[in-house]
Amino acid sequence: MIALALLASYLAGSVPFGLLVARVAAGKDVRTVGSGNIGATNVARAAGRAAAAVTLLLDALKGLLPAAIAGRTLAEPWAPAACGVAAVIGHCYPVWLRFRGGKA
Repeated sequence: MIALALLASYLAGSVPFGLLVARVAAGKDVRTVGSGNIGATNVARAAGRAAAAVTLLLDALKGLLPAAIAGRTLAEPWAPAACGVAAVIGHCYPVWLRFRGGKA
Protein backbone atom coordinates (compact mmCIF):
# COMPACT_ATOMS: atom_id res chain seq x y z
CA MET A 1 0.00 0.00 0.00
CA ILE A 2 2.86 2.39 0.80
CA ALA A 3 4.53 1.73 -2.55
CA LEU A 4 1.30 2.58 -4.36
CA ALA A 5 0.92 5.79 -2.34
CA LEU A 6 4.51 6.80 -3.15
CA LEU A 7 4.01 6.11 -6.85
CA ALA A 8 0.75 8.08 -6.90
CA SER A 9 2.47 10.95 -5.07
CA TYR A 10 5.32 10.96 -7.58
CA LEU A 11 2.87 11.01 -10.50
CA ALA A 12 0.84 13.81 -8.90
CA GLY A 13 4.01 15.81 -8.38
CA SER A 14 5.11 15.28 -11.94
CA VAL A 15 2.13 17.04 -13.54
CA PRO A 16 3.69 20.07 -15.30
CA PHE A 17 1.10 22.67 -14.31
CA GLY A 18 3.23 25.59 -15.46
CA LEU A 19 3.40 24.19 -18.97
CA LEU A 20 -0.31 23.36 -19.04
CA VAL A 21 -1.51 26.67 -17.58
CA ALA A 22 0.65 28.77 -19.91
CA ARG A 23 -0.55 26.77 -22.90
CA VAL A 24 -4.21 27.23 -21.95
CA ALA A 25 -3.88 30.88 -20.89
CA ALA A 26 -1.66 32.22 -23.66
CA GLY A 27 -1.11 29.41 -26.14
CA LYS A 28 2.62 29.51 -25.44
CA ASP A 29 5.15 26.85 -24.55
CA VAL A 30 6.67 28.29 -21.38
CA ARG A 31 9.87 26.35 -22.03
CA THR A 32 10.65 28.63 -24.99
CA VAL A 33 10.16 31.91 -23.07
CA GLY A 34 12.48 33.64 -20.62
CA SER A 35 14.45 31.17 -18.50
CA GLY A 36 12.81 28.13 -20.06
CA ASN A 37 11.69 26.93 -16.64
CA ILE A 38 8.12 25.69 -16.19
CA GLY A 39 7.68 27.45 -12.85
CA ALA A 40 5.35 30.27 -11.85
CA THR A 41 7.88 33.07 -12.42
CA ASN A 42 8.40 32.09 -16.04
CA VAL A 43 4.66 31.51 -16.50
CA ALA A 44 4.21 35.14 -15.41
CA ARG A 45 6.53 36.21 -18.24
CA ALA A 46 4.74 34.05 -20.78
CA ALA A 47 1.10 34.28 -19.75
CA GLY A 48 0.69 36.94 -17.06
CA ARG A 49 0.26 37.19 -13.31
CA ALA A 50 -3.07 35.39 -13.07
CA ALA A 51 -1.67 32.34 -14.84
CA ALA A 52 1.37 32.46 -12.58
CA ALA A 53 -0.84 32.55 -9.47
CA VAL A 54 -2.81 29.55 -10.73
CA THR A 55 0.45 27.71 -11.45
CA LEU A 56 1.81 28.46 -7.98
CA LEU A 57 -1.39 27.28 -6.32
CA LEU A 58 -1.55 24.06 -8.34
CA ASP A 59 2.14 23.34 -7.74
CA ALA A 60 1.63 23.77 -4.00
CA LEU A 61 -1.45 21.55 -3.99
CA LYS A 62 0.28 18.75 -5.85
CA GLY A 63 2.62 18.40 -2.86
CA LEU A 64 0.06 19.09 -0.14
CA LEU A 65 -2.71 16.76 -1.26
CA PRO A 66 -0.69 13.52 -1.47
CA ALA A 67 0.76 14.19 1.99
CA ALA A 68 -2.65 15.02 3.45
CA ILE A 69 -4.27 11.96 1.93
CA ALA A 70 -1.45 9.74 3.19
CA GLY A 71 -1.87 11.21 6.67
CA ARG A 72 -5.54 10.26 6.70
CA THR A 73 -5.34 6.85 5.06
CA LEU A 74 -2.02 5.27 5.99
CA ALA A 75 -1.10 4.08 9.47
CA GLU A 76 2.64 4.75 9.32
CA PRO A 77 3.56 8.08 10.93
CA TRP A 78 6.27 8.77 8.31
CA ALA A 79 3.98 8.18 5.31
CA PRO A 80 2.84 11.80 4.84
CA ALA A 81 6.43 13.05 4.78
CA ALA A 82 7.48 10.30 2.38
CA CYS A 83 4.58 11.09 0.05
CA GLY A 84 5.46 14.79 0.17
CA VAL A 85 9.05 13.99 -0.75
CA ALA A 86 7.86 11.74 -3.59
CA ALA A 87 5.73 14.61 -4.92
CA VAL A 88 8.73 16.97 -4.81
CA ILE A 89 10.84 14.41 -6.66
CA GLY A 90 8.08 14.17 -9.26
CA HIS A 91 8.07 17.96 -9.57
CA CYS A 92 11.84 18.05 -10.12
CA TYR A 93 12.01 15.01 -12.41
CA PRO A 94 8.62 14.61 -14.14
CA VAL A 95 8.24 11.47 -16.20
CA TRP A 96 6.04 13.40 -18.67
CA LEU A 97 8.87 15.81 -19.55
CA ARG A 98 11.68 13.27 -19.86
CA PHE A 99 12.71 13.88 -16.23
CA ARG A 100 13.41 17.61 -16.77
CA GLY A 101 11.15 19.74 -14.65
CA GLY A 102 10.79 22.33 -11.95
CA LYS A 103 13.06 23.43 -9.18
CA ALA A 104 12.55 22.18 -5.67
